[in-house]
Amino acid sequence: MKSTIPVLMSFLMLISYANAQNIKLNLTKLEPVQASMSVQTIVGKQALRVLKDTSVKEVDEPTFVKVKEVDFRDGIIEVKVLSRLLKDAPEYARGFIGIAFRIDEQNSKYESIYIRPTNGRAQNQVRRNHSIQYYAYPDYKFDLLRKQSPEKYESYADMELNKWITLRIEVKGASAKLFIDKNPQPSLVVNDLKLGPDASGGVALWVEVGTEGFFTDLKISKPD
Repeated sequence: MKSTIPVLMSFLMLISYANAQNIKLNLTKLEPVQASMSVQTIVGKQALRVLKDTSVKEVDEPTFVKVKEVDFRDGIIEVKVLSRLLKDAPEYARGFIGIAFRIDEQNSKYESIYIRPTNGRAQNQVRRNHSIQYYAYPDYKFDLLRKQSPEKYESYADMELNKWITLRIEVKGASAKLFIDKNPQPSLVVNDLKLGPDASGGVALWVEVGTEGFFTDLKISKPD
């Protein structure tokens, strides 16, 4: 059996725990970390808009909106995401958007899987191969993982900007699998999560430089 935490339903947030009444939440239940947040309607959905704080120059940093009162170790995280490039986005911007999980209280350690929507239909095959990325903060950012283990923590999936994409991450112990939209097979498999099988913590909605990111229909399921 699993208890499900449906979090951003259109944008209104509902949390339900096993044997507990649904609780309606609002923006006070979200914590922006080196990021800003607002509510907008986009492509027919009311969603949470998230932007990275421009003062943060490093990449693969805790630049996200954290859902309060969630302690996640194993289970499923699912959310619909849509990203656009900001008008002042740097040339290397890719529409970076994703999920951070098992975040400690100080936001100093976490796991993350994100996508680069512009890469999904690039004419350069190497860029296509970098459509999906796993990293672990603070010691295993994308550039180190790419150097140490080329291709192991990145993969391809068809995707593009300004389209709703469903991300579904299944986490168990030291492994995580990312599923895109309704594909029954994972687009990325990570069998050695860097924080180890017993790490646990928060869940957050993550963006990177140059991204105007939107999130809706967040659901978090945990084993009872």
